[in-house]
Amino acid sequence: VQLQASGGGLVQAGGSLRLSCAASGRTISSYGMGWFRQAPGMEREFVAALKGGARSTAYSDSVLGRFTISRDNARNTVYLQMNSLKPEDSAVYYCAAPVGSYVTRNPSDYEYWGRGTLVTVSS
Repeated sequence: VQLQASGGGLVQAGGSLRLSCAASGRTISSYGMGWFRQAPGMEREFVAALKGGARSTAYSDSVLGRFTISRDNARNTVYLQMNSLKPEDSAVYYCAAPVGSYVTRNPSDYEYWGRGTLVTVSS
């Protein structure tokens, strides 16, 4: 399974970005997917997750109401729509896939990771 994240960039506070994660080697419709982020000097933290085969989602408290995770089965791609961005959202964002279909916030449950895409939010 290979995951390729894209869509990062530089945006002003209050702006929006949409990250994409294209998957190969697995049909994502039946599997869970997640987004994590890691800022310099910080641990990797959970952002959002989507259950396989269902619309069930989970978000960290810091992004709830601003970010939306979604999936396009035809494109085998997962998205993270990020609105009302804040400087503290600046980080490298990673998409990841667990072995099963469940929603999980624990990075240890994720077996496959993309290489990450950098998001920088200026104040």
